[in-house]
Amino acid sequence: MESGPVSARSLVIRDLVKEYKPGHPVLRGISLDLDGRGMTAVIGPSGTGKSTLIRCINRLVEPTSGSILFQGQDLAQLRGQGLRAARRRIGMIFQEFNLVERLTVIENLLCGRLGYVAPLKAWLRKFPERDLARAFDLLDAVGLRGFAAQRADSLSGGQRQRVGIARAVMQEPDLLLADEPTSSLDPKTSVEIMELMVALAGRANIPVIVNIHQVALAKRFADRIVGMSGGRIVFDGPPDELTDGHLKTIYGGEAWLET
Repeated sequence: MESGPVSARSLVIRDLVKEYKPGHPVLRGISLDLDGRGMTAVIGPSGTGKSTLIRCINRLVEPTSGSILFQGQDLAQLRGQGLRAARRRIGMIFQEFNLVERLTVIENLLCGRLGYVAPLKAWLRKFPERDLARAFDLLDAVGLRGFAAQRADSLSGGQRQRVGIARAVMQEPDLLLADEPTSSLDPKTSVEIMELMVALAGRANIPVIVNIHQVALAKRFADRIVGMSGGRIVFDGPPDELTDGHLKTIYGGEAWLET
């Protein structure tokens, strides 16, 4: 039986449609039930709507129609303060890192608490002692304790993504979204980043939805894989049930399987 905190983190998507141009849907009626545990990887070719799906959930992209139910609210209908409050509960890890380059590493982590601190206190860098202690604990967890005072623009790509993960976890979210978090990283660093996401999210029992290009990483780290093609879901199941046949359906053809 699921415990309360796990079920409270479930996400229910129904008939989600997104059109950037009228009559040309990128998402074509997506419906998904995510039970609030583990990592779900969304795979598929470029342009099939993976990133749009992730960004619709936290409303970085506006859905055209459909519902996104999370903690008793339809995220697709929220506006203003209601949307800001919902976003506090949803952490986001970006492909482009989205750090504040002129700030230090520790200041970037504390940005994850901006939704909980009065604007004047945040501007004056007066964060609660609990937040400061947690920020340094997370820097330890991602292996960057010695970089706390360095500016973000002095870091490598892998180090920046470590900061991005720690900042997202710093929010103490109930859901973690990751949009292509490894696409600009080398294979070794990509594995390390996935390991960190699984470890940190797992420690806090935070469900993760990750949009990822590398099928091998999805199969290695995800508990569930959702395969998209043409704006629709064409596979949904555990990694060990994802066959070459499914991958041909998702990506089209089979020549790429030889690479």
